[in-house]
Amino acid sequence: MSEKHIDDVSGVATTGHEWDGIRELNNPLPRWWLWTFYLCIIWAIGYMFFYPAIPLINGATKGYLGYSSRAEVVSELADAKAAQGTLLEKIAATPVEEIAADPELLQFAIAGGSSAFKVNCAQCHGSGAQGAAGYPNLNDDDWLWGGTIDQIYLTIAHGIRYDADPDTRVSEMPAFADMLEPQQINEVAAYVVSLSDTPADPAMVEPGKVVFAENCAACHGDNAEGLTDFGAPRLSDGIWLKASTEAQIVSQIRNPKHGVMPAWVGRLGEPTIKQLAVFVHTLGGGQ
Repeated sequence: MSEKHIDDVSGVATTGHEWDGIRELNNPLPRWWLWTFYLCIIWAIGYMFFYPAIPLINGATKGYLGYSSRAEVVSELADAKAAQGTLLEKIAATPVEEIAADPELLQFAIAGGSSAFKVNCAQCHGSGAQGAAGYPNLNDDDWLWGGTIDQIYLTIAHGIRYDADPDTRVSEMPAFADMLEPQQINEVAAYVVSLSDTPADPAMVEPGKVVFAENCAACHGDNAEGLTDFGAPRLSDGIWLKASTEAQIVSQIRNPKHGVMPAWVGRLGEPTIKQLAVFVHTLGGGQ
């Protein structure tokens, strides 16, 4: 048997392995590390015996204690549902406009509405309800269909231009490219811009005002303040949903974009719709 090689620098024997002239020192592991390692093995064996651990084809070993994290979650959810039951029944029985009169019910509705909003509405309206291009900001006081709690409730419940719901809100701006000359469209766009900003050609504002009165005022109002009965937006402020620049306004007049919001009452149920309406109404822009 050949003698063990001793490293010249450290004086420690090597394992006998060598790679490109590099030898491995045969340093034993610290005792505390070994004992910790052995204890971990013992702990793992004990865990496998008492708790679900080994995956099988149709599940896993149950363990001596029969513990299930899923069963625990189901139990906790059932307890939470039971605790909410009374308040949910009260919300279901209370008209949406009267919920705010009960402080306990109002607090519960805001909390529930906030949760439902994050799960179902934030994808379009943003996590803070600030909206995005083509999706309304729910924090301001511009409301296409009205910002009272009843009006918000109806909008959430039945949606906008949602064909599957016979009570959905419907409003469609016609494509004025088929009705107006290009010059008239440019003029009315200049007038609309002038209500909150300065158009590219101020000389087109006055003729645009005439075009607006003849073609647009019926829905948007004589002063472009908007009409919630038609879902027609206010044009006299600087808040825009589909367009903001003059070129975009021209495009919207020619061939308008129409969004669709689903009806949520069939998916979420009456109590959740009421909670959502209360939550949205309390964001600050509710009328």
